[in-house]
Amino acid sequence: MEANWTCPFCALLCDSFALEGGPEALALNGSTCPRARAGLAAHARPEAPVAFIDGVAVEPAQAIAEAARRLARWRQPLFGGLGIDMAGARALFKLAARTGAICDHADGEPLAQGLRALQDRGQFHTTLAEIGARADVVVCVGTQATARYPEFFRRCGLDRADGPCTRLVFLGAEPPEDVPGALAPVRIAGSGDLFADLQQLAALLGPAPCHESDPELAGLARMLGEARYAVLVWEPAMLRRHGALAAEMLLRIVMALNRGTRAASFALGGSDGAATVQQVFTWLSGLPLRTRFGRAGFEHEPVRFAGEALLADRAVDGLLWTWSFAPGRLPPATDLSRVVLGPPAMGSRLREGRVANQCVFVPVATPGVNAAGHLFRGDGVVVPLVAVRDDGVPALDRVVAELLVGLEEPE
Repeated sequence: MEANWTCPFCALLCDSFALEGGPEALALNGSTCPRARAGLAAHARPEAPVAFIDGVAVEPAQAIAEAARRLARWRQPLFGGLGIDMAGARALFKLAARTGAICDHADGEPLAQGLRALQDRGQFHTTLAEIGARADVVVCVGTQATARYPEFFRRCGLDRADGPCTRLVFLGAEPPEDVPGALAPVRIAGSGDLFADLQQLAALLGPAPCHESDPELAGLARMLGEARYAVLVWEPAMLRRHGALAAEMLLRIVMALNRGTRAASFALGGSDGAATVQQVFTWLSGLPLRTRFGRAGFEHEPVRFAGEALLADRAVDGLLWTWSFAPGRLPPATDLSRVVLGPPAMGSRLREGRVANQCVFVPVATPGVNAAGHLFRGDGVVVPLVAVRDDGVPALDRVVAELLVGLEEPE
């Protein structure tokens, strides 16, 4: 049994769980989180890890050598997936610089929307601990919060009867059934157009009077203005229409509140290594994801270098898909040559789905399960992960380092 296990399967990185059972079937103790339970179930060990080339099982060293040969032939590769930890991101950055790759996370679109708002307007951000210690009003904007992040309310301490939070509001989303503690959630239906509602809320908090406003939104504006510390929780993946504009409007509301009281925003996102690889690539290059590492230098094109669009337009000639977490997150369907680094169960799914042709697969370990590592939590805190078993499967950074060595060897 492993006490105080840190769960790697969402950006909250909850560290108060325990594991029980043998290494073949790890069971979660201390939480009913469906995301953690599904992650552990997907990483059970029903079979030995197998590397393959075009569906034919081979030794891992042979697969790595073939992957390096294919990488060397690609003139414009795409590095997708990027569900990796800090060490994997640092290693992959070197490989991208060596091959002139374009890099984009599997959840690159919501990641880019949040980044675009930050670049244009700036941000007042907070942490999980500060929400629990200071926030008296929490507004979930366009998200239930716990639908994709089941432990969010508990992680913020909103389940404590002695906490500072007295009001939990949902704007443009139905409150979930499992609201913790004694908090009675307030639902504000709005107009059905979240962007329009945010515009009106920003106007209500601005210096000029807003006429003919929605009574519920006017009440929310008063509540926010009277709060000691309000936090607006939002989820970039849920802001589909006008995503970047809605995020910018939300940040504008927070800035308006900070003229007279204290307020911050909290973005629910960055799972599966998204926050980690974004941070690491920005440290090392000064530019975020959706950047090309070419001979002319670094090119950042957040729209043109979207991974899905590049594959659809056949603007790349090869895909390196790296994914250390849920084995079901397979690379997108394409007839391009692919190199896939993923959990052992991902290899089985590729072969069962008959998409193993034109594909080299190398199994890699999962941080927090069968490898140690570090991830960025959704609030920007770096959290260490420990291995709870040893499968003899290499960590992703080791495999990428071997690919780099293979690129330097003559054909």
